[in-house]
Amino acid sequence: MKKKNLILIAVIAVVIVLTISLIGSYNGLVDKSESVVEKQSEISVQLQRRADLIPNFVESIKGYTNYEQETLTAVTEARAALAKTNNPQEQADASAQLDGAINVWANAITEAYPELKANEQYIGLQDELAGTENRISHARTQYNEVAKKYNSEIKKFPRSLIAGLFGFEPFEYFLPSTGAEKVPQVNFE
Repeated sequence: MKKKNLILIAVIAVVIVLTISLIGSYNGLVDKSESVVEKQSEISVQLQRRADLIPNFVESIKGYTNYEQETLTAVTEARAALAKTNNPQEQADASAQLDGAINVWANAITEAYPELKANEQYIGLQDELAGTENRISHARTQYNEVAKKYNSEIKKFPRSLIAGLFGFEPFEYFLPSTGAEKVPQVNFE
């Protein structure tokens, strides 16, 4: 009788240990899977940030650079007109036109919006673009790291049995798309 009880207790203990191990493995895979999904979500958040940021930022710069482009064009045209003429009156008119264009351009930059100079705007745009791209790259790297850990776990024995039993599928790694090595073009027109 004692031998049967001992065997029954041993069997129950093994079943309990296996059940706890199964539950622990299952919960571990769920946690790792959720980590991958979370990192995937972070990529989406950063891509949305880029989608929201860039068009608005480009449009805000576009307004200033269009005005500056017009004034710079006026400066260039006035300078060209000055270089083309030998007539003193035409030179005086072209010089006045050039002076006026330069004054408008300088005043527009230094007085009307000194903190919004085009070079600062372009630097700001470049910083924002670089920052956003770095965030996206970082999020993709973190995703690949947690996907690797998860994918490794579902391939290791005995978790591979649990993963197969409960339908845990591997996550694909982020790989750059074809042509991603090319520098993107930003068009301000």
